[in-house]
Amino acid sequence: MEKQDLIDHLKEIVGSEYVLTSEMDLMLYSYDASLEKAMPEVVVLPSSTEEVSKIMSLAYKEKIAILGRGSGTNLTGGSIPIKGGIVVHFSRMNHILDIDIGNRTVTVEPGIITLDLQTEVLKKGFVYQPDPASQKVSTLGGNISENSGGPHCLKYGVTSNHILGLEIVLNDGTVVWNGGKARDNPGYDLLGIIVGSEGTLGLVTKIMLKLERAPEAVKTMLAVYDSIQDGANTVSAIIAEGIVPATLEMIDNPVMRAVEETIKVGYPLDAAAVLLIELDGMPEGMDEKVQEVMEICKRNNVRDVRLAKDEAERALLWAGRKGAFGAVGQVRPSYMCCDGTVPRTKLPEVLGKVIEIGKKYNLPIGNVFHAGDGNLHPLIMFDERDKEELSRVLKASTDILKACADAGGTISGEHGVGLEKLKETSFIFCENDLEFERGIKKAFDPDDIINPGKMIPEPVCVQ
Repeated sequence: MEKQDLIDHLKEIVGSEYVLTSEMDLMLYSYDASLEKAMPEVVVLPSSTEEVSKIMSLAYKEKIAILGRGSGTNLTGGSIPIKGGIVVHFSRMNHILDIDIGNRTVTVEPGIITLDLQTEVLKKGFVYQPDPASQKVSTLGGNISENSGGPHCLKYGVTSNHILGLEIVLNDGTVVWNGGKARDNPGYDLLGIIVGSEGTLGLVTKIMLKLERAPEAVKTMLAVYDSIQDGANTVSAIIAEGIVPATLEMIDNPVMRAVEETIKVGYPLDAAAVLLIELDGMPEGMDEKVQEVMEICKRNNVRDVRLAKDEAERALLWAGRKGAFGAVGQVRPSYMCCDGTVPRTKLPEVLGKVIEIGKKYNLPIGNVFHAGDGNLHPLIMFDERDKEELSRVLKASTDILKACADAGGTISGEHGVGLEKLKETSFIFCENDLEFERGIKKAFDPDDIINPGKMIPEPVCVQ
């Protein structure tokens, strides 16, 4: 099909104003939060499942690559249209369709901003727990694609733990629903396959989520350490005592300095690291639990540990953590986030290796991460206009992910594989593993038109 014919067909489906074709528009959809870039042929903004189904049917008939996109916060190139084709932007499908307090569910469209949903349900005394750092701009559809986590995933789990049902548009435009308000639905667990599939198996058009009652009491502490290893040891010690905080987040000195340049949290800039600890639950026994955690911190050489005195101070501490990624722009214009995960007990060892890798490649690396579940986020800071430096960054990233895998961990906790980690899949999968995944992809998308080239590398050719 000629490009103009494709554009005309899409305009018939959604209306002329919701089909974007100018060079400027296409440029805006050629990148995300990764280092990759590629231009689509056309961007279309549907308003309903019916329109998405028609768009998918057209792509299927004409064998045109198609990609679903939200806010473009993806850190591994998952929303880059490397084969051109159609980008389906879900910004118009951003509504809360149903809040069912009796069944503790909420049903939404994929384009809704995560924080907007959380704010709305909190008005009714409930919370949607997954809270990626990008929650102010990321969409629920994107969270599902990457199985996003966030600071609260230590206690409450990642996105997959909160999905009850999905409406999915398959490769030929067929619309199916899986899951629902009743628990333990029979049949294959399509939710488990779709969540975390990085948008490679279909387009999600409705989402049913689990809600939980907002905690009655929340206590937030900031523990200060002169050694990042002592902070990491504290994390393991708290969990070993049978305490599961809502969050255990660590920020090292380079990132603290960057944050203080922009947000003025009041971090101690002579410290090696701080640990943000949050407990939530019933008011009864909360003060005793706080004291127990503080004692554990002291046994692990904490320099100082302070309790947020009110909601304003708690919000400020969290502003520092949530704004950390953006703040590193004060150091260098670009960064690459290596989203590897290791067993908690391996944190001190792997953090030491990350520091060594930074020295090896002469690159500044900051660390801000979900320490409670071992999900590291080393931020390699650089200038992507310097091609030689960029080459060192890519090598350093590979070395960091290899260190995670060698420690019994994996190459992604929540950011996915996308484009940037395709070769690193060999650290955790053998070729038989990957071929099995290719079979799943082929069953859903035999023509390889849905977000092609992501998550699963091409087969290795053996001569």
